[in-house]
Amino acid sequence: MSSRERQMVIRQNVQSLKKVSVAELSRQCNVTEETIRRDLDKLELEGVITRVHGGAIWNEGVRKEGIHFYRRMTKHLKEKQEIARKTSALLEEKSAIIADSSTTVMEALKLLPDNAELTVVTNSTEVFHEFQHSAFNIISTGGEFNKKSLSLQGQLAKSNIVKYNVELALISCKSLNMEKGVQDSNEDEAEIKKLMLEQAEKVALLVDSSKFDQTAFVSLIDLDSVNYIVTDKKPSDVWIQFCDGHGIELIY
Repeated sequence: MSSRERQMVIRQNVQSLKKVSVAELSRQCNVTEETIRRDLDKLELEGVITRVHGGAIWNEGVRKEGIHFYRRMTKHLKEKQEIARKTSALLEEKSAIIADSSTTVMEALKLLPDNAELTVVTNSTEVFHEFQHSAFNIISTGGEFNKKSLSLQGQLAKSNIVKYNVELALISCKSLNMEKGVQDSNEDEAEIKKLMLEQAEKVALLVDSSKFDQTAFVSLIDLDSVNYIVTDKKPSDVWIQFCDGHGIELIY
C-alpha cells in the first residue's frame, strides 16, 4: 500500500469513526506507528483531521466538497493502477501532454518520468498536492473551482486550454459505446475535455473494463477520434474487432 493509498484509508476511517488511534491504524495498514503519525501530520496540514493524544479526530468543519474525488479515487483502484502501468509506455519521450482531472488519469500521471523538459497542462487541482516536488512543469488551466471533482472549469479554463498544443491527451470517461461513442456524466467537465482533445495530436482514452457497452448523459467524442484505448483487461472479441477496424490501438 502506497502512502497515498494509506492516507485515503485513514481519511475514510476517521470520517466514519470520528476518532481513531495510531495503534489501530498501524495494525490495519500493517506499517509502524511512526509511519501513521507522519500520515496524520499530513492530513492535519490539509485540515482534514485534528491530532489528539494517541490518535486523531475528524474535523466536523472540514469542507466536504472534496470527499467525492477521494471516494472515487479508491474505487477500482487496482484497475486504475493497472491502466496507469500500461499507459506509461505512451508517455515516454513526450514533451507536452494535456490531462483531465479524473482519478484514472491521476494514477497515470503518477508514473510520469521526472523530467524537467516535460510539461503537463491540466484542469486538476489535485496535481498541486500530488506533484509539488516533481521536476516536470505543470500549467494550470485556471477557472472556477469544482469542489467535488477537485477540478477547474468555466470560461477561463476553456480560454486557456486553446493556447496550448500538445502531443497527447490523457482522458477518462464514464462510458464507451460503439454506436454513441465516448460519453461522460458531467456537462461542464465534458466541455473542458472536448477542448483538450482538440489541442492534442493524439488521444489516449483511459477506461476500466466496467465502462464498456454503457451509456452516460453527455456525448464527449466519436471513437474515430481516439488513437488509444487503455484498459485493465482484455475486452470482448467484438470490441477488439471494432478497434481494429477503426484504427484504434487497444492496450490491455
